[in-house]
Amino acid sequence: MTDIALDAARVKMIRTARKIGRGKLAKLAGLTERQVARLETSTAPRLDEPVLHRLAEALQVPAPTLTGAFDITAEDLEPVAAKSCSCCG
Repeated sequence: MTDIALDAARVKMIRTARKIGRGKLAKLAGLTERQVARLETSTAPRLDEPVLHRLAEALQVPAPTLTGAFDITAEDLEPVAAKSCSCCG
């Protein structure tokens, strides 16, 4: 699998703008809350492509937006319809 560089600041910016807590994002993306915290605070986080796609799906943005390949749009920073997981509704 390929390791992909992630823009940590973008992940945090989009998550907070969309009003998604770290715990909820972690559950939606199949990660732990600690892993999400590390991704958001790391200076050069890298992750496998499937994990990137799960994060992007959970945040409801294209995966390249999280890597910096796509610009962040105003739509990316708007709260979206609640996406629920089986454990926290």
